[in-house]
Amino acid sequence: MAAMTAELAGAEAGMQGNRARGSGTGARRKALLGAAVRLLAGVALVVAATSAYSAPKNLLVLGDSLSAEYGLQRGTGWTGLLQQRLQQSKADYRVVNASISGDTTIGGRNRLPALMTQHKPEVLVIELGANDALRGLALKTSQDNLQAMIDLARQQKAKVLLVGMQIPPNYGPDYTRRFAGMYQDLAKSNKVALVPFFFEGIAADLSLFQADRIHPNEQAQPRLLDNVWPHLKPLVGVK
Repeated sequence: MAAMTAELAGAEAGMQGNRARGSGTGARRKALLGAAVRLLAGVALVVAATSAYSAPKNLLVLGDSLSAEYGLQRGTGWTGLLQQRLQQSKADYRVVNASISGDTTIGGRNRLPALMTQHKPEVLVIELGANDALRGLALKTSQDNLQAMIDLARQQKAKVLLVGMQIPPNYGPDYTRRFAGMYQDLAKSNKVALVPFFFEGIAADLSLFQADRIHPNEQAQPRLLDNVWPHLKPLVGVK
C-alpha cells in the first residue's frame, strides 16, 4: 500500500513537472490514472482479505423442538446459550440454528443439502431422532437418514457432532436399547463426536420440564448445554 501511494504521488509530481515543461496532457493523465487504478485495486484486496479473516465460521444446529426453543423465550434455549459460551471462550463461530419443531431425521435429511450450500458450516450438530421414535418410524430408516447427513457433512469437510437421545422404557426394552445404541453405532462407525444422552441429569426431574413433560424448560437449558459442550469443544478449537 505504501508503495502504491508513493507511486501515485510520484505520478502526480511527474505530471506537475511535465505541466511545467509544457508536456502533452494525454501522457500525464494516463500516468496518473494508471497509478490511481493500481492504488484502488490494492485497497480492495486489503479490504477483502480483512473481511475474510474476520468473518466468523458457521456452526449449524440441525434439530427438532428440543433445539428450536419450543415454549421458551427466544434466545434462552441451549443454542442461544451456546452462542454466548462460544464468545466467552473466544471461539470465532456463529451459531446457525436451523431446528424446526416436530422435525424428524427424514426432514433433516431433506433440508440439509440446501443448508450446507447456504451456510457452509465448519461444524454440524445433528439433534434428531426423538420424533422418529414418537411416530414409530423404523430404526433402520432413522439410522439411514442420520448416516446420509453425516456423509453429506463429511463431503463438504464439516465436522460432525451427533446428539444422542433415549426413549422411555414403555416402548419396550428391545426398541429402547436399540434406539440408544443407534447413536453409539453411528458415532463409532463414522468416528464422529457423540453426546451420549442429551437429557443426562434432567430426564428424571419433572421440575425441569414444561407442562407437557416432554420439553425441557428454561431452567434446564444450561444443563443441556453442559451436556453438549464437552463434546463440542474440541471441534471448535477450545481446550
